[in-house]
Amino acid sequence: MPVAIITGASRGLGRALAEALAARGWDLVLDARNAETLHKTAAGVAARGTRVTALPGDVTDAGHRAGLVGAARELGGLDLLVNNAGVLGAEPLVPLGDHSLGGFRAALETNVVAPLGLLQEALPELRAAPSGAVVNVSSDAGAEAYRTWGAYGATKAALDQLSAVLAVEEPGLRVWWVDPGGMRTAMLAAAEPDEDLSGTPTPADIAP
Repeated sequence: MPVAIITGASRGLGRALAEALAARGWDLVLDARNAETLHKTAAGVAARGTRVTALPGDVTDAGHRAGLVGAARELGGLDLLVNNAGVLGAEPLVPLGDHSLGGFRAALETNVVAPLGLLQEALPELRAAPSGAVVNVSSDAGAEAYRTWGAYGATKAALDQLSAVLAVEEPGLRVWWVDPGGMRTAMLAAAEPDEDLSGTPTPADIAP
């Protein structure tokens, strides 16, 4: 069976992607910071009959990233890396003039540095796979100028550029950077708590 690593997999789009891949017979390594929520998600996904390894931790930690790739190796290798974990940097979002530099640095670490670090760790396995693939979850905030989304958007613009260069440097891999659009998630609610999300698609609506 093919094997995928999905970061930020305990809820939202990460969980929806895990459920979609499990339904197609994929074995999974799932990551999230909240251990309790992650293990509940993993149990639900495993009920579909697939092998699931849940590793709670922070993707900004190099040791945790190595553990994720090691877990995939134990399942037989790595065919797909999904860099989905992300943070806003400020909750709720604020204009750039009010944004904490510490929050921006934290967002860069999670949204840009960690995906690159995990990719570097995973490259040998991805190169060895018959059809190794990388999916980096992006946002239109990386390309459009939305008020209060500047710092978060800057991290996604950086991730988009890393993805584009990776596609050139690794022609043997399939590389996608994907804007899933607005979704009814806890993250979007935290970003803009006054917004009515009742008509916004759910992650399950978006996941292929």
